[in-house]
Amino acid sequence: MIQSWMAVTVAAKWREAEDVFSFELADPQGRDLPPFTAGSHVDVEVAPGLVRQYSLCNSPTRRDRYQIGVLREPVSRGGSTVMIDSVAIGDTLRISEPKNHFELEPSASHSLLIAGGIGVTPILCMAERLSNIGEPFEMHYGARSPARAAFRDRIAASAFAGKVSYHFDDGPDAQKFDLDALLASPAPGAHLYVCGPGGLIEAVLKTAKAKGWPDARVHREFFAPVADTGAPGGAFQVKIASSGQVFDIPGDQPITAVLIENGVYIPTSCEEGVCGTCLTRVLEGEPDHRDVYQTPDEQARNDHMTLCCSRAKSAMLVLDL
Repeated sequence: MIQSWMAVTVAAKWREAEDVFSFELADPQGRDLPPFTAGSHVDVEVAPGLVRQYSLCNSPTRRDRYQIGVLREPVSRGGSTVMIDSVAIGDTLRISEPKNHFELEPSASHSLLIAGGIGVTPILCMAERLSNIGEPFEMHYGARSPARAAFRDRIAASAFAGKVSYHFDDGPDAQKFDLDALLASPAPGAHLYVCGPGGLIEAVLKTAKAKGWPDARVHREFFAPVADTGAPGGAFQVKIASSGQVFDIPGDQPITAVLIENGVYIPTSCEEGVCGTCLTRVLEGEPDHRDVYQTPDEQARNDHMTLCCSRAKSAMLVLDL
């Protein structure tokens, strides 16, 4: 399906914390925006041809506008710099409808929410949802310092403030993340959610596995790849199952670029294996997975792959396109 876009107006913009700005996006005619669920994100065209994903961090019960948080990245690929420095109140942006690859599990007996830095945006939305429906949860929020921890005032004023623990890199050792203790002995039916820097997510996933958390009860969302997913690889071929067309994929080009150049439409967004937009079913062949969207178990099944960054271990891949 071709990406559909809708126009929104920047209704508000403010400094949320050091290097973090909040934006409120509204329909230009004042109509309700499409519904969404906790953990959702939207694609934002911050400039022509420059698309980035931002989690929605307002309550899903509010339909008159969407709120996103944007961190100024130290080494920006352009998106955060444009949003913070160039986008102003009153400007019009194009966004996608909300998508959710990071949903809450409704049957969870308890939810453990872990956020690092700007990864708090979907986690905050989850906390508000769980609080509103009276489900048990706890939230742990790590940041480099209190000044860099966005939404602290909002959390302090919330009904769930007592369920939130902060962990600051520049604080005393006693308040820092102790993942061994935090993830010890998973309770039956408990689910774990983590979003933030790649290093934190990798540490949480590694510790959770060591402590016996079932993979099906561990959920994560990366904001950036943990490795160079665009690294070159050997040449291979891709076959389109519906037409029988075969395309040569050079070692220095992604599958998406070759297919789109030859008229095969592939929806893309992050182009780094983070968002899952280009996830495609593999009918034959063995992918060389370079994404962070799929879990290790999902990658091991080799039945789906992200075409923007992943490559092939076999000479040919047959794709369900």
